Amino acid sequence: MTDSSTRTQATIVRRRIAVKGIVQGVGFRPTVYRLAHVHGLAGWVLNDSAGVKIEVEGDAKEIDGFIEDLKTNPPPLSQITGLSAEDIPVQGEDEFVIKPSDDTERRSGLISPDVATCEDCRREMFNRRDRRYRYPFINCTNCGPRYTIIRTIPYDRPKTTMAHFEMCSRCSREYHDPANRRFHAQPNACPDCGPSLTLLNASGGLVRTKDPVGEAALLLHSGKVVAVKGIGGFHLAADAANEGAVRRLRERKRREEKPFAVMSRSPDKIREYAVISDEEEELLSSWQRPIVLLRKTKRHAIAPSVAPRSKFFGVMLPYSPVHHLLLAEDVLALVMTSGNPADEPITADNTEALKRLEGIADAFLVHDRDICVRTDDSVARVQRGTRLLMRRARGYVPAPIALKDGGPIVLGVGAELRNTVCIARGDEAFLSQHIGDVKKFHTLRYLEKIVEHMKKILEVEPEAIAHDLHPDYFSTRYARERAGVKLIGIQHHHAHIASCLAEHRLDKDVIGLSFDGLGYGTDGRIWGGEFLVADTANFRRIGHFKYVRMPGGDVAVEKPPRMALSLLLDAFDGDLKAAGIPMLDQFKKTDLKLLVTILQGGINTPKTSSLGRLFDAVSAMLGVCNEASYEGQPAIELEGIADEVCTESYDFMISPNGSALQVDMAPAIRQIVRDIRDGVDRAAIAGRFHNTIVNVSLEMCLRIREKYSLDTVAFSGGVFQNLLLAERLASELTRSGFEVLQHHHVPPNDGGLSLGQAVIARTRM
Repeated sequence: MTDSSTRTQATIVRRRIAVKGIVQGVGFRPTVYRLAHVHGLAGWVLNDSAGVKIEVEGDAKEIDGFIEDLKTNPPPLSQITGLSAEDIPVQGEDEFVIKPSDDTERRSGLISPDVATCEDCRREMFNRRDRRYRYPFINCTNCGPRYTIIRTIPYDRPKTTMAHFEMCSRCSREYHDPANRRFHAQPNACPDCGPSLTLLNASGGLVRTKDPVGEAALLLHSGKVVAVKGIGGFHLAADAANEGAVRRLRERKRREEKPFAVMSRSPDKIREYAVISDEEEELLSSWQRPIVLLRKTKRHAIAPSVAPRSKFFGVMLPYSPVHHLLLAEDVLALVMTSGNPADEPITADNTEALKRLEGIADAFLVHDRDICVRTDDSVARVQRGTRLLMRRARGYVPAPIALKDGGPIVLGVGAELRNTVCIARGDEAFLSQHIGDVKKFHTLRYLEKIVEHMKKILEVEPEAIAHDLHPDYFSTRYARERAGVKLIGIQHHHAHIASCLAEHRLDKDVIGLSFDGLGYGTDGRIWGGEFLVADTANFRRIGHFKYVRMPGGDVAVEKPPRMALSLLLDAFDGDLKAAGIPMLDQFKKTDLKLLVTILQGGINTPKTSSLGRLFDAVSAMLGVCNEASYEGQPAIELEGIADEVCTESYDFMISPNGSALQVDMAPAIRQIVRDIRDGVDRAAIAGRFHNTIVNVSLEMCLRIREKYSLDTVAFSGGVFQNLLLAERLASELTRSGFEVLQHHHVPPNDGGLSLGQAVIARTRM
């Protein structure tokens, strides 16, 4: 209550304030309420469909101070993207109140991502005297599920999957008390009125126990695989120190070698098996709680099958109450991999889990709060001291990417691998969570659901759909099946560079290094080692790696020795005897003869300029990876063995090829063969190869700068997830006077492609 007798009439004004951004479900109204009382102001605050609306009345200087405090000290989870104020007539109010939400206007408010359990809630959960002791759904205004439970906006309980849980009297008092930490916490609940956990056996039968989490922990300790329903979907959990349990999980999930993510209860626990820098600990402990790639310690007790043939573990800290409870005992780490069969979307529904995870899980720890939007864990690493997102999902979605300019509403539908979709609205772009590889019908259906949900919560209908040029991608087919909307085809590698420019809010010409595994080129060939001059509207292909053939097309991606054979034949003019290295011995004579025949005859051997395929070939030549069981495995493992202090490199040639420059790696391939024959350590060879790619890129950038007077270089494409290559190249370019743009908020791989598509389409429109 404000004492109106202390207010001087001459200075009293009333101001209407509109705040846009992530301002709902993050404690914004309680902060406004508190600040209004601090400054002695009357009025009200409410959520509306555009964000938060405030009216304050009082001394003009106090209102100015109120607004400044709101800008400089907003709630930690909020993100203000716009704040406007206008004077309105004084009404003579003498108190400040929080009004019910208003959703009568067009929706443009932003929704908070899901937030990891805060320290206050964690302490309460382990306090025996607290009424929420060991309650696996504890949350408050500062933490808990957001995006994954919301059906529509404004973000109020009736519009979430908590709607059918009626709050008890004690929870209701907390919810309506502005001074309480749970004021308007939409998922607020307790054991008397909220969701509950149940443990089921492998066939779905109820396991009778008073402590489902404790019983599940015992199963994990005994080597069982447990499917655990979390915030955005199911995890498949196993004891990360139990080799037998991890192997069984691999066999059942049909995931041969791709590393599993693990979860430990604290950074100190993680230090028992991984090295953590200050920047990495900060990223691990952030409220987004991504999986962070950390270098393994030389000695540790994690099972070898968790991350075979890798220098890194993917590690995360607990982010939901059930995780904290499962890890409460002295557990080193739990494998926490997405609950899905190979190459399928993450499972989110109880009934669906029992069906899809049958034969994988020995038990199911489920709950009765529905997941509206399934969302995988985000994956990140620290590169050059800052965050690099490799998968943008839980914790980051649906926070927008701020764009330089506004424009039409456009939907980008991504490509085929690591698919995401993106809706550009006004001066913001909303990148979806990781959808996955859109190679199958059920993943396409998932893409469609994500698009419809995003359209609903953003209340938009796209004026255009931007898609990849590849005619056979399911995402392209999806775009072409939409009636009454403009379609805009975007070249894959241009979209990569545009996504990097969009993240940095730039639209000027830059030198674009777009390095990845594959993308459909304007000449109908497979690109992937591209040197572009590009902005957010157009691009020119200035140079590329020399085309080589892929024997068997996509089969060559799964079998790297085929790419090695292609490179060897090219480098040695078809003389395999001169190219002889141990790798060739793995081919049967009949198979080798057939492959040589089809390569030399150009039969089912599409040409590619892909740098990713070049990495595959060198990895196979060194015997590092002869069979790729997951995307990027040969390159990841080649980076993993590379000598990081190596300074030597190999030769290459750059020469004109039509209107573009061509990089010929044949000299390097011949020198690699020489080193293999001479018994040079393969770590040194891998190091020299990485340095060669750095030298190639630097030389190309110097030539492009000389001709086009450009000194800004943008990195994008999946190859730039390679820490050794990206950091070394960025350092060399910076030393040579270039400004280097790298991804931080958007993945450099195809997970960021839809953003680039949407931005290019808007610029062209």
